[in-house]
This record gives sequence, C-alpha cells and structure tokens, in this order.
Amino acid sequence: MKRNREEKEMEIVWQSPANPPEKMDYIFRNGKRHVRPYYFEFISHVKNRWAGKTIVDLFAEEFKGRPYEYYVSAVKCGRIQVDGQMVPVSYIVKSSQKISHFLHRHEPPVMALDVTVLHKEPDVLTICKPPSVPVHPCGQYRKNTVVGILQAEYDLAPLFPVHRLDRLVSGLLILARNASKADMFRQQIEAGEVQKQYIARVVGVFPEDEKVVDANINYNAREGRSTAEIGDPSGGTPAKGKVACTKFTRLTTSGTHSIVLCEPVTGRTHQIRVHLQYMGHPIANDMLYLSEEVPDRSTGGMSADRAAASSDCSVESKESLNEDFTIDPMCTNCPNLVPQGYGGDEEGLWLHCVRYSGPGWTYECPYPDWASLS
Repeated sequence: MKRNREEKEMEIVWQSPANPPEKMDYIFRNGKRHVRPYYFEFISHVKNRWAGKTIVDLFAEEFKGRPYEYYVSAVKCGRIQVDGQMVPVSYIVKSSQKISHFLHRHEPPVMALDVTVLHKEPDVLTICKPPSVPVHPCGQYRKNTVVGILQAEYDLAPLFPVHRLDRLVSGLLILARNASKADMFRQQIEAGEVQKQYIARVVGVFPEDEKVVDANINYNAREGRSTAEIGDPSGGTPAKGKVACTKFTRLTTSGTHSIVLCEPVTGRTHQIRVHLQYMGHPIANDMLYLSEEVPDRSTGGMSADRAAASSDCSVESKESLNEDFTIDPMCTNCPNLVPQGYGGDEEGLWLHCVRYSGPGWTYECPYPDWASLS
C-alpha cells in the first residue's frame, strides 16, 4: 500500500483477516470485553450497480456510517485505494475492480465472560458460549467472537462451527477441528438425524403437557425480527415464511416464570423465541418479542439484539483518553473505545442450548444460574 508521510511517521501496521487475534488485543473494563482498536484493510470488489460512480460517491451512498467529508479525506490521503493505487476523488470506478479501505477499526464490546471449554477431542471441541458474543466474524465483530477468543486465549485454530447460536443466546456450541468432521456433522443435520435441546425462562405458567407448535417463521430482515404465520384453515391462503416446528415441555414454574425445555425440529431465525411468543409465553427478558409491536430500531435499549443506542458514547470518552490504544487523527470513532452507535447496556437472553445428539454421539452443557427459580 502507498502511504502518505504522516502514516509513515506513525508506523501504522495494517492488519487483514490473515492476522490472528492475540491475548494482548483485549481490554477488560466495567464488565465488558473490548478489543483494542487496530488498523485494518477492508477489501471489496466493485459490483455492477456501483460501476460508473465516483469513488467518493460510492462510499458515501453504500457505507453511510461515516460523513461524506471523511471519504473525501480518505481518498486524498490513500486510506481508500483502487487496485492498490491512490486515485483522485473524481475517479470513476469500474466493475470488478478491487477497492481497499484502510481504517482504524473499533469493534463493539461483549460481556466479559469466559469461553469455557467443555470437551476436547482430536477432531471436535465443545464449549459453553457466553451470551452477547457472536460465534464467528460478522458485521463489526472480528476478534470479539467465540472463534477469535478461542484462538487468542487457547491457541485453537482452525475451528469450524457446526451449528448456529444467536449472539445473545448462551450454551453448548460444537466446533469441528477439521473440514471433514464439519462436513460429517453438516450431513447429519441436513438429514434430520440431530436432536437439539434448549431451555428458556418464560413469562407466566406454561402448560404442563407437552406442546407442539407448527407455525411458519417469516423473517423480516429490515425489522430484524421474525413472526409466526398460520395459513387460512380453509386452504385459501398459504402461510408466509418457512415451515417450522418446535416441541415444548415445562420443567418447573414459580407462578411468575416457567423453565421450559425447547426442542426445535427445524432451524429458522429466532424460531424458539417466536414460537414461545406465539404460545403467549415469551422469554422473560426478550425485549424484541415481549410485545407485538416492532421496536424502533433507531433508539437504544430496544432489545438485547441491538447493543445500542444512538448516542455519541460520551461516557467512554474520558476514560478512553489513556494509553490503552493509539488515537488515530482520521478515525471517526476516536477517542472513544467503542464504535459510534454502541454504548447501551445489554444482557444475555434467557435461552440456553443444553444438548445436541446424533448417531452415536451426545454433547451437553451445564444449566445457567437463571434456570433455578428458587
């Protein structure tokens, strides 16, 4: 990469996905695990619909997290390049060209809970995933992930997650340690040979007998939530969404809350959460599904799914002005440790994976503290 004089003097070291996370990358503060901000190269290729736009207009329209003026400055100083070369702000991009965006990356914080190794075999690893930590790199998360933390703290890599757990869900996570073992698990899951069990703490007195919910799951990506859909019983109107089925069994109740065993037969987005809401017994701390109303995604505290608030994170500003990390003069997040748009508190969902079993194998995870109603 061509760098300007200021960046040469700063001795910037640019990271890419090839750079593994390390223990020193993490900062623990006020019950949160933060990632020390680092310089990172984001790479993309010009899509057909981008072609013909100026480099600055492309970023301003497609990546709206930063102001227009930032992109002008980034192009001028070489923080945004095309095919490895600096270009003028008026440069017109062409289809399939490589675009590099070199920036000071701030990852959102997660809860400072241990990623506990439960079982370790030559080709399989099982862990107890803490809530709030995504399984693998996605969105703004790269090092603050289960895969990243396991590599940094246990030197375990490569790892291939066998199944999904939403970011706010805790419990058993199975990771294959090679591609062939991951493919074996994948085939068994696709063949319907794997049984899954979760527990949830729900509102109210759940029915004593086993209940089976057969209701399609319709996920709305724009709203970030799913709905349960039932078709017209007369057969006139088919249900929207994908076929979904979950079995529920009450384990115990306090009269206010119940602990319910959840056995999803299918695996749809937010399936257990939506089917419990459909039953009239949503997860007791699930702000996304405790009401029928769609929360306003532009405000903080709407749900545990959205860590945050549309605030300027001013609480972090003063304590971030220390030697924990280098302040970058071009960064739109500095001097804050957390990225813009984050800063609200969150808690893990009362939904926990306890058991996966398949042909000749079973893996389990201990119950969390909230599963005791006493």
